[in-house]
Amino acid sequence: MTQPLSLGQLSVWHDVRDLSPARRHEPNNVALWALSPDTDPEAARGAVAALAARHPSLRTRYDLDDPDAPRQLTPDEDFADELPTVETNETLEAVGTAGLHEPSAELPERIARDLAAEPFDLGRQHGWRARLLTRAGAPSHLLFVKHHIAADAWAQETLHREFRQELAVPGQLGPPPAGPAELAAEQYAPAGLRRQRAALAHWARTLERAPAATLPRPAEARGTVVQATLHSAAARTAARALAERGEVSVAGVVLAAYVRAVARRLETGSLLVQLMSANRFVGRWKEVVTSMNQWVPALVEQADGEFLALAKSAHWSSLAAVRHGMHDVTEVAALKAGTPGAPEPACAFNYVAVPDQPPANAPDTGRTAMEGEYTLTWEEPFTTIGPRCYARVLESGHELSVRLTVKDIGRDQCAALLGDLHDGLLSAARRL
Repeated sequence: MTQPLSLGQLSVWHDVRDLSPARRHEPNNVALWALSPDTDPEAARGAVAALAARHPSLRTRYDLDDPDAPRQLTPDEDFADELPTVETNETLEAVGTAGLHEPSAELPERIARDLAAEPFDLGRQHGWRARLLTRAGAPSHLLFVKHHIAADAWAQETLHREFRQELAVPGQLGPPPAGPAELAAEQYAPAGLRRQRAALAHWARTLERAPAATLPRPAEARGTVVQATLHSAAARTAARALAERGEVSVAGVVLAAYVRAVARRLETGSLLVQLMSANRFVGRWKEVVTSMNQWVPALVEQADGEFLALAKSAHWSSLAAVRHGMHDVTEVAALKAGTPGAPEPACAFNYVAVPDQPPANAPDTGRTAMEGEYTLTWEEPFTTIGPRCYARVLESGHELSVRLTVKDIGRDQCAALLGDLHDGLLSAARRL
C-alpha cells in the first residue's frame, strides 16, 4: 500500500530527483552524539531500535518508479536496521621523514564523513544508518546519518533528545507521534487543499511584484561553489540589541543586514528572497520526524532605507511568507513556467531553529562588544543542492554564525557579502 508524499517530502524529492550518481549522497546529514565511556552498548542498541519503532519515517521506503508521481510505502513493521560497532583510533600517525603528521583514518569525524558519503537507495533502504563508535572498547559516540527526506534539522534534534531519554530510562517516551503519511493525509484533505491554494496565491502575488534582480556571474567564477562561515560574538550582541529596539525578531534583523549587503550590489531597494520555513507551527506536527522544510518567497522592501525600517520590513515579510510555507512544489514550478519573465530569488536565507535550546542571554549593548572582530573559515561544501546564494544562520549562547554558500559568484564576493553583513549589524547597533 502506498500514500502520497507529504509536501515537505515532495520538496526534498524535487531537489534530489535529477542528481547524478556521483551526487546522490548530497541530501545526507551526519551527527556525532557523544557518549559516556560507561554506556552499555546493548542499551545504545535498544535506544536506537526504540526510535525506529517509534517513528514511521525511520521505517519508510519509497516507490520512485514514476519520478513525477512518487509515493511513500507503508512503514515496515519488521525491520533489521543494525547498530554496528566501529573502533576508533584518535592517535596521530607520522608521515614521511619530515616530521609531518596527519589524522588517523579512524578519527570519528572521518568515519562520519565517509559514512555520510554513501548514498541511500530510498526504494530499498530506510533513509538512515547509525554506528556505535568505541575507543579502546568503550563507547565514545553514536554516529547518525540520515537522508533529508527522512528527517530535517528539527527532527534530527528530536531524535537526539529521545535517544538520550531512552538511554537513561528505557520505555518512557510515551505514545508514538504521527508520521508523514498522516501529515500528507491532512495536507490533501479539503482544509489542507485550501491552504495550498492560498500558498500558491502568495507565490503569484510575490512574483508579480518582485524585481528581476540577480547577482552577476563573473566569468572567472562560473562553475565554482564556495562556502565560508562567519563567527562573531559582536554580531550576536548587535543583532539582539537591534531586535530589542525595533521590537522584531533576531532573525528579521540578521535578514535585514543580509538583504542590504546583497541589494547594494544590485542597486535595488527591494529584493526577492527565498526563506526556509520550518512549518512546525501546529502542535500535532511540531515533533513529527520527517522533512517539513520548504522554501517560500518574501519581498523585502526598504533595503536602501533606515536600518530598523528595513528590519521591520524583513520581519513582517517573513511572517507573511511562512504563513504560506506548506505548498506543492510541482504547482509552484508550473506557476513559474506559465509566468513569462517570472523573477528568481536573488538570495536565500535560513535562520535555523531547533528544539530544546537554552534561552539566549540578555543583550549586552556595551560599546566594547559592538567593536568586535569576526573570524571567517572556509569549507568544502558537502552539498551543492539549493539556491546559488544561501545564508544559513545559527545563534548560540555566545556568538552568531553565518554560513554562506555561493555558486558562480566567487570567493572574494562571498567574503565581501559576509563582511558587509557583519559591518551592517555593528554600524546600525552603534547608532542606537
